[in-house]
Amino acid sequence: MASQIARKHVSDAPTIPDRLYFKIGDVARICGVETYVLRFWETQFPQLKPNKSGTGQRLYRRRDVEMALEIKRLVHDEGYTIPGARQVLTQGRRSEPAKSPAAESQSPMGEDAVAATIGHARAELREIAGMLSDPAPQPPRRRPRASALHATTGELFPST
Repeated sequence: MASQIARKHVSDAPTIPDRLYFKIGDVARICGVETYVLRFWETQFPQLKPNKSGTGQRLYRRRDVEMALEIKRLVHDEGYTIPGARQVLTQGRRSEPAKSPAAESQSPMGEDAVAATIGHARAELREIAGMLSDPAPQPPRRRPRASALHATTGELFPST
């Protein structure tokens, strides 16, 4: 069963053609997303900055295509929010210490899966904490009435 999943995962990895530049439509086909999604990701992820031609057409390099695939993996496959994925990409991958075979056999899930799940939960909790820390909007203040009855006579317009 595990070998079937591993084979399927390897075959699902898109191949990036050996070219210097890619147009946005090519990158969208490679990543399996629409072009507007790539343009949105450019606004959300500072790591994704394609060059632009003299006519304003986006020209992605191989590293940009790889970054778009990584963003898609984080957001679509692992379930990260946009801020969570941005944080993961900003922090970068930490190098992991060498694992002993005994430690791997004790864990039902791989350590990578556990670390990804914990990272996802942390990102979601930070997002929730950010939403909760925003001050609640105050209700509008009521202004005092402009015309009050004269206290001594009880008339609206007292005569002098």
